[in-house]
Amino acid sequence: MIRVEDFEKSYRDIFAVRGLSFEVAAGSVLGVVGPNGAGKTTTMRALAGIIPPSAGRLSIAGHDLVNDSIAAKSQLAFVPDEPQLFDVLTVWEHLEFTASIYRAHRFAAEAERLLAQFELTDKRDTIAQELSRGMRQKVAICCAYLHQPQAIIFDEPLTGLDPRGIRTLKASIRERAAAGAAVMVSSHLLDLIDDLCSHLLILHHGRCLFQGTITEAKNRLETVGTDASLEDIFFQFTENSKPVSAAPSDQSPSPPISAEN
Repeated sequence: MIRVEDFEKSYRDIFAVRGLSFEVAAGSVLGVVGPNGAGKTTTMRALAGIIPPSAGRLSIAGHDLVNDSIAAKSQLAFVPDEPQLFDVLTVWEHLEFTASIYRAHRFAAEAERLLAQFELTDKRDTIAQELSRGMRQKVAICCAYLHQPQAIIFDEPLTGLDPRGIRTLKASIRERAAAGAAVMVSSHLLDLIDDLCSHLLILHHGRCLFQGTITEAKNRLETVGTDASLEDIFFQFTENSKPVSAAPSDQSPSPPISAEN
């Protein structure tokens, strides 16, 4: 459902991401981790069609994001770390607006279900500027789910959520994956990734250090045991990684470092 092939994004002579390739299959939840500046948000914003790739191919549900962007985005939902709502629209008007964009004509029943699931029913007529940070996050999630996307991308999704909201979000992600959606979750909260995700992608300095399951990561590292935490794995992979500068145009990019090599 989500495919990234030799993706690169550079700004002048610095690569934000270089030589990145991975896939997220239907029903999988991929956790994307890495230090600040690793390229996580750049990759997600490119997959959402917000920024263009410098090189490589990105596709959603078989549709190229550059050459077939409308078809690709129709199957996609992206919840950024700071969702931007329309301050003067009510919660329900946000859902109506989202439904009109995605041509979800019979959206009302699903919208009511989502409001109930995320405890927003009594806020349906409240304008966004009067909502708390956590409630705004919930509205963004409801809008993302409304058109039944096949690919869902979350960048730091727990920001502002209270414990019940966190439990609801985690349950909803498992529900969407079980229904066949491919989900990407980026977070600095490694416990969330460990608890929620079936697969792991570790980025650092714009490169892939590992992709695979957590069990495969442990097997890859001789210095950690089978009882190692995700935090142990994270630091083992990232502490010796080097930054990457952009190569001159006549040089070929290095291949990505992955679980296979």
